[in-house]
Formats: sequence, C-alpha cells, structure tokens
Amino acid sequence: MSHTTTHRTDPTAFHCSYCGTSTYDGPRDHCPQCLHARHQDDAGLCGASMAPLAVAVHGPGEWRLVHRCTTCATLTSSPVRADDHQVALMALAVRPLAQPPFPLDLLGRI
Repeated sequence: MSHTTTHRTDPTAFHCSYCGTSTYDGPRDHCPQCLHARHQDDAGLCGASMAPLAVAVHGPGEWRLVHRCTTCATLTSSPVRADDHQVALMALAVRPLAQPPFPLDLLGRI
C-alpha cells in the first residue's frame, strides 16, 4: 500500500528564513524569536530579509518594530506582538544606550 501526502501552504504559517523558526498562530509579518521579517512590497519584487533596526513607541502602549531591508534598504514598521521574544525586544530597545553613536565621556563636558 502506498501513502501519498499532499503538502499545502498553510496561510497561517510563518517560516523565518533567518533563524529557521516556524509558527502557525495566524498571519504575521515578523519572526517571534529573532524579530527578522521578509520584505513584502506591493510589487512583490524584493522578498529579501528585513533586519530589526529599532523599537518605536507609536502611541500609548503601542510599540512597533522598525525593520530595514537587507537588499534595498527600505524601512517599514509593524506592531509588536504579545508572543514576540521579550529579551530580543529589550535588547533592541536598549541598543542605543549600550552602543551610543558618540563617546559617552563627551556628555560630562556639556
């Protein structure tokens, strides 16, 4: 007896091409583990990986992830979800303090 399995694309599935995480909890635009996304522009031409760049506060209690496309440098933002990796979010949020764009000793001279 032969068994044939038909594989269909699950519209609720998200497979991260950066870290390999797969989730099946509904449509989403970024990985809940590494926070990377796939560039899905209207024309559908790019499709490259989008690296998480920052966390922005959009309004009271509304955090958004800011992504930059690794190919075309387009910037996008998407809402932070309840199941996003909290340590990864905090690491992204405090990155400007941990890696400032200027020497911190300059602040003492101001």
